[in-house]
Amino acid sequence: MLFWRLAAQRTQALHPSQHRFVTRQARAAFCRIAKRELFAPKAVQHSPPRQQQTMADFSLGPSQEDADAFMREAQNKPPVNDDDETVAPDHRSEGPVVTILIGMAGSGKTTLFHRLHYDAQEKGRRCYFVNLDPAVLEVPIEPQIDIRDTIDYKGIMTEYKLGPNGAIVTALNLFATQFADVMTILEKRKNDYEHIIVDTPGQIEAFTWSASGQLIAESLASTFATNVVYVVDTPRTAAPATFMSNMVYACSILHKYRLPLTAAFNKCDVADHKPMFDWMEDFEAFHEALDRSSQDSPDGAGYVTSLHRSMSLVLDEFYRVLDRVAVSAVDGSGIDELFERMASSRQKYDDTYGRELEQRIAKNKAKREKIAAEDLARLQRDMASDDSDIVPGAASQAAKEGRRLP
Repeated sequence: MLFWRLAAQRTQALHPSQHRFVTRQARAAFCRIAKRELFAPKAVQHSPPRQQQTMADFSLGPSQEDADAFMREAQNKPPVNDDDETVAPDHRSEGPVVTILIGMAGSGKTTLFHRLHYDAQEKGRRCYFVNLDPAVLEVPIEPQIDIRDTIDYKGIMTEYKLGPNGAIVTALNLFATQFADVMTILEKRKNDYEHIIVDTPGQIEAFTWSASGQLIAESLASTFATNVVYVVDTPRTAAPATFMSNMVYACSILHKYRLPLTAAFNKCDVADHKPMFDWMEDFEAFHEALDRSSQDSPDGAGYVTSLHRSMSLVLDEFYRVLDRVAVSAVDGSGIDELFERMASSRQKYDDTYGRELEQRIAKNKAKREKIAAEDLARLQRDMASDDSDIVPGAASQAAKEGRRLP
């Protein structure tokens, strides 16, 4: 925009008959961006008409000095590299920490959602709760934002003739179109809360693998320090095969969202979580559990057991970066530790996703500035190289006669 402001200022000093006296290339560029501003009639004092002039006699563009200064400023800026360690080294997020609860159906997400609300009220934690499950019949708390206030789940099923899962995805899609309003509300209240806790639909794939779920998660992560809590059903994960399925799904969520991930083993008051923690710390312990479980199968250690054994070695690196905590949404055990993991995820967010976000923003800004500098240089060359002998006022005369200039 610097170039167009300079050009407009210099245009005011021209004779009114010269306002349309530009080359074909410059005329196209002006028409695309600032035709009304540049070609509007100006209250200037008329000067005696000149017999014949060329583009060398005057210029509609900025001076050479202004153009050189702009080019020097663009060239002196260092390039942005995705792997540059000097880009945004001190990035620090502000506002509350956003926690997205994700888990298999029946893992206890909504019950844990209720427990977090109860604990926040009891211990004075400033938390903001958002419900994104349109199919839940009754939420045990009254969240500040509820998708059911704006989306009629049963009405969607009736109107669009959809099943339960299709209606959930459609409801999320409709809600995502207005999620900018939700972000506006959250940004206005960001200084009033420490945590924003989001409950997702019971059907995990409806959120994690839908475009609307991706949009909602990225919108939150681009504004606040965001982390994901993957709720694991501990009693149903006691078998090595089921445990491996859960961990593979958790790993896929980490790769998809690239956000700090915490595995919350829920219902630890019903089943012991320690064997699963041992499996993540020692793959040999998991192999021994696989051997014991394979003895009960008719074919013994078959293909599936061998696959699980290999996958445990692959996921060993994933276990090293995975935070885990045992909780009970019924008796409240482990809730304090879960809140601590949620708060400490801010540092991981700043070091990973937040820093990557700053790099992408800086790279796109540098790219736009480079394109603007190239366009300015191209326009300046086109205007400087023009040596037309068109008489001023010829454009107006040609327009009256219904013809075009060459």
